[in-house]
Amino acid sequence: MNVLTDHFAEFREGFLNTVELTVLSALLALVLGTLIAAFRVSPVPALRVFGTTWVTLLRNTPLVLLFLAVTLGLPALGLKGWDSFWLAVLALGCYTSAFICEAIRSGINTVPMGQAEAARSIGMTFGQTLSQVVLPQALRTAIPPIGSLMIALTKNTAIASGFNVAELGALQKQLNGDEGYNIYVIFLWIAICYLIITFVISGLFRLLESRMAVAR
Repeated sequence: MNVLTDHFAEFREGFLNTVELTVLSALLALVLGTLIAAFRVSPVPALRVFGTTWVTLLRNTPLVLLFLAVTLGLPALGLKGWDSFWLAVLALGCYTSAFICEAIRSGINTVPMGQAEAARSIGMTFGQTLSQVVLPQALRTAIPPIGSLMIALTKNTAIASGFNVAELGALQKQLNGDEGYNIYVIFLWIAICYLIITFVISGLFRLLESRMAVAR
């Protein structure tokens, strides 16, 4: 208990930074994932190729390598001055977007083809059909897997500690190296902090799922 009370400010800062990193990365992943899912079902071949390439590359690239590519590659391309926190948001958001895309695309595949055909028959464009007819129905199916991906994203933020981001994962090295506290106690409190975040996410998605469920 001493490690928590003695370093409550550090735990609070790490907790809040992890929450902020999770939220911002999740927003980026949801926007990109939805956009790439639209590309993958688009009637335009070039967009379908781009979406497929995006998902294939990111799903099969270890997250640590993506962090390295972002933190080392962007400065090499002349994009300097980015804070390590925002580089972590970019890496986590892009990585998770590939999985979000597939969850949404799976939901789109559950919508009967007749729904899109009926929309097109009354003159709706592809974009209108997707946004107003298909996606609202697809999200009912996609919400549970997206919730699981958000929980996985929260745990993936621990990798950012190895790239100079002051989040919960960085506390272990700081406290164990500087103060000599029992490493198991440090890990226990860090794990509890992660559990709090994941339980909140799980509860929010259960609530969202129940709100969007079709009445029987």
